[in-house]
Amino acid sequence: MTEDRFERGKQALIDLNGEETAQRVLDSLADVSPKLADSLVSWGFGEIYTRPQLVPRDRQLVTLGMLTALGGCEPQLEVHVNASLNAGLTAAEIVEALLQSAAYCGFPKALNATAVAKKVFAERGLLPVSGD
Repeated sequence: MTEDRFERGKQALIDLNGEETAQRVLDSLADVSPKLADSLVSWGFGEIYTRPQLVPRDRQLVTLGMLTALGGCEPQLEVHVNASLNAGLTAAEIVEALLQSAAYCGFPKALNATAVAKKVFAERGLLPVSGD
């Protein structure tokens, strides 16, 4: 069961982020905390991300809001902005979600999240973002 969960989670991670990014996540933890990598993949993706009640696009909207509200999660936010684009969100929809977060978690956190999104958009050739 555990191996099945890991494989299901790894495939979900690959589907959302691409094989290169998924492997980079696993490699970054291999020499320091392979158990954390296993938990992230098995539980985070194998149990949570694969549940059928929300489609990946909606899960990413929730994730963007949570990471923005937490603050200090810029590396994870960068991964999830990319994943959000991969899941079908547009740059304008991501910007709107981050703007919405300003009302609930404050301008500093929304500004930090928007700066991360801008970096990702620039890397993917999506600037300027329209959707005012």
